[in-house]
Amino acid sequence: MVRIIMHGCNGKMGQVITGIAAGDPQTEIVAGVDVYDGITNTYPVFADIAACDVEADVIIDFSTAKAVDGLLDYAVAKQIPVVLCTTGLSEEQLARVEADSKKVAILKSANMSLGINTIMKLLQEAAKVFAPAGYDIEIVEKHHNLKLDAPSGTAIALADSINEAMDHQYEYIYDRSQRRQKRDAKELGISAVRGGTIVGEHEVIFAGIDEVIEIKHTAYSKSVFAKGAVEAGKFLAGKPAGLYNMSDVISES
Repeated sequence: MVRIIMHGCNGKMGQVITGIAAGDPQTEIVAGVDVYDGITNTYPVFADIAACDVEADVIIDFSTAKAVDGLLDYAVAKQIPVVLCTTGLSEEQLARVEADSKKVAILKSANMSLGINTIMKLLQEAAKVFAPAGYDIEIVEKHHNLKLDAPSGTAIALADSINEAMDHQYEYIYDRSQRRQKRDAKELGISAVRGGTIVGEHEVIFAGIDEVIEIKHTAYSKSVFAKGAVEAGKFLAGKPAGLYNMSDVISES
């Protein structure tokens, strides 16, 4: 049984993960951390992770960037691995994650979906075929109208996967409104759409002469991310210090 501390337990994702973990015979949430106390859980909830005195095998984090520093302090001190799902971290925080991963196991991913992370691997193979043949590459992402950041972390991660496979030849272009010039062969366009209640949609387009190939992922609920986070938690429990990602989880599946 993998014992989980849910960091950000009373947020939308925290509650979905609570439900997923409750239905998984291999996991149990033994404690939660959240400043909001208006939700009743089956486990104790602490307003500050520093006050949590419950033994656990892994922490799953879906909180806010400002809460991550305290989380890392706790994880290193208690030697509990962390599945770090919070996005929007500063450059200083990202550097700290890198440094702290030498002391405790940390799994960081811009998107916890098993589907998205499998697509990342497929995109690398596709790019090796289409990019040398002159195909243009564009990414379009769509999310609900409450999402604050744009483009999404997942869109950037998809672009990074392609760029890594192509020896980082591509420049990311987010806005062409001020560019009065034809498209450069080494541009990788990333566009964001915000509207309604779209959970998450990412489409990668390889556009060549008289041919278009589209690789698309659609999330219909937050459950796809929650399921991935729980699987990542099971994977990370007991792992030695190091920086892991969802590709490691997929490789072990």
